[in-house]
Amino acid sequence: MAPEPKTLQDAIIYFADPDNCIAYLAARRWRNGITCPTCGSKQVRFMASRRVFCCNVRHPKWQFSIKVGTIFEDSPITLDKWLTAMWMLANCKNGNSSWEMHRTLGVTQKTAWFMLHRIRLAQQGKDGGKLSGEVEVDETFIGGKARFMHKDKKLARRFGKGKAPGPDGKAIVAAVLQRGGKVRAQVVAKRKKNELQAFVKGNVEAGSALYSDDLASYQGLESDYAHQVIDHAEAYVRGKVHTNGLENFWCLLKRGINGTYVSVEPFHLFRYVDEEAFRFNNREDMNDADRFSLLVSQIVGKRLTYAELTGKVGEKPSLPC
Repeated sequence: MAPEPKTLQDAIIYFADPDNCIAYLAARRWRNGITCPTCGSKQVRFMASRRVFCCNVRHPKWQFSIKVGTIFEDSPITLDKWLTAMWMLANCKNGNSSWEMHRTLGVTQKTAWFMLHRIRLAQQGKDGGKLSGEVEVDETFIGGKARFMHKDKKLARRFGKGKAPGPDGKAIVAAVLQRGGKVRAQVVAKRKKNELQAFVKGNVEAGSALYSDDLASYQGLESDYAHQVIDHAEAYVRGKVHTNGLENFWCLLKRGINGTYVSVEPFHLFRYVDEEAFRFNNREDMNDADRFSLLVSQIVGKRLTYAELTGKVGEKPSLPC
């Protein structure tokens, strides 16, 4: 068997062989031996002629493919295209649009869009404890610039029904960053004290050194943290007191949204935030192959249907005319 890929070109060649795809996924999915996803039995054999696994314990789902129980489940797209898409999304700093993926893989734009969102689900990972040490906290607005909007659209964004909570209808993303460590970011409903302080306390260990700007919503965190504030009207750095690490993250996030994706619905914004956080958190001490391998190890137990993605869960199917 050929050595595992180290570059995108290697990956395209390597995963062109379906057996290589299955072997690569199986090695990361079942590190302690193959088990049946239905009954958990280890009495499993591989049927090479059909490229499926067979459980010796007979039950209705005794035959299963490598896709079962992963983000690939029920997808007719071949694994060579799935894995190439995953490599690109894991390693391209500014992301990949569905139109670019559609041209690259030879699938429809709608299919590429669905694939990318399923890969973003795998990028979510697990948080694993609170941040500590020196931690920055900040928030930003995501949305079109008001000066470029038509007057009617600007008024609708500002005063219309169901508008986003930020200025001119923009969405709000809050984040905390442990210096030299990980970032945690999520879409929040408001920039109010209760909302932002609950986010900080849920993600940062009490007693940590906390740095923020002079937003009034952060006032009162001194009781739980060594909280210091930088007023951006006066300066951006005062010794260790700054939020420049998060400004770096915001720059990468907005470069992807504004330059690659162009238009992101607030309903899906958290997925794009998860995508950028995955790349940001695994940027150091990892090459492209390592980052891809980590992403592949996170595909199990995650399922996203098209109905869930488009918010149509529970709707009755329309009858043909």
